[in-house]
Amino acid sequence: MKEFWSSRVRDMTPYTPGEQPRDRKFIKLNTNENPYPPAPEVVAAIREAAGETLRLYPDPECLALRRAVAQATGVGESQVFCGNGSDEVLSFAFQAFFDKAVPITFPDITYSFYEVYVKYLDLTARTIPLETDFSLPLERFLAEPRGGVVLANPNAPTGQALGAADLRRVVEAHPDQVVVVDEAYVDFGAESMAPWVGTYPNLLVVQTTSKSRSLAGLRVGWALGDENLIAALRCVRDSINSYTVDRLAQAGAAAALAAGDYFAQVCRQVAETREKTWTRLRDMGFDVAPSKANFLFVRHPAVPGPALFRGLRERGILVRRWDLPRIGDHLRISIGTEAEMDALCQALAELTAGK
Repeated sequence: MKEFWSSRVRDMTPYTPGEQPRDRKFIKLNTNENPYPPAPEVVAAIREAAGETLRLYPDPECLALRRAVAQATGVGESQVFCGNGSDEVLSFAFQAFFDKAVPITFPDITYSFYEVYVKYLDLTARTIPLETDFSLPLERFLAEPRGGVVLANPNAPTGQALGAADLRRVVEAHPDQVVVVDEAYVDFGAESMAPWVGTYPNLLVVQTTSKSRSLAGLRVGWALGDENLIAALRCVRDSINSYTVDRLAQAGAAAALAAGDYFAQVCRQVAETREKTWTRLRDMGFDVAPSKANFLFVRHPAVPGPALFRGLRERGILVRRWDLPRIGDHLRISIGTEAEMDALCQALAELTAGK
């Protein structure tokens, strides 16, 4: 029953987030959360901020946080925009830079929120199919000069990444439209485009604390770009809600950005576990796409994806699967601790025994 619903949402199919179980304890490898805790400095900063000043609104411009982002990424403070997670920043970007008359180009298999934004905002999308090995057909993106571009790098859910040289070619091929590079997973082994935001006025780089800095529960993300692009994002924000990042989140995220050694150690550990798991799954007969993210995209040639998904859940392990063309037999598996990946491999060995 959709009585009183507006026409905008009546026929919408919203984004479906990964399951967050409440009824039992699972090994959670379904939402790309970091298996390790945030830096100790983060918790200390949040506790310090949780005082009498909570009666006051937070800084709408997130100045201290923007300074921390600028220091960590090598850009200027005026080139940083902060928001309530990278999803919010991306939604602002779709509103700020794209119009229905000019299509947005992104891959056919990518972060599914992009298609949701397009439908909700009544925009126009042009999707380009990934290759059969899920690599990006770069030349096709270069040959589509009209319209904006959105690229997750590394791509989700496939995990594959382009280098900065190839991404620069995409940005240069679309000088009159904004190219958004979504770097939610970049810290696990891909090459960031942050050093190039001062070179290209049409480049917007979006990053988050959710994955590599173990702060999915804090909801802080940011965009890096030319001051003109940042001003457009501020215009959208201040037309909806000027206070999108609360005091505790600003304090915790700034502390996480300052904890560089801890951050590097965690990213290195996740990447090492990813590579070990990639090899183990390949040796077990799985097809595993190369990944520069904190997850693997896998299929078994003899056991259907739905059966593996159900079998893992029955064994207390959650992974992600989409009932979509081309990828219905694939599972996206987040990288957990060494012990969690051991449990995963054991369960998959049982489910594929004799196949």
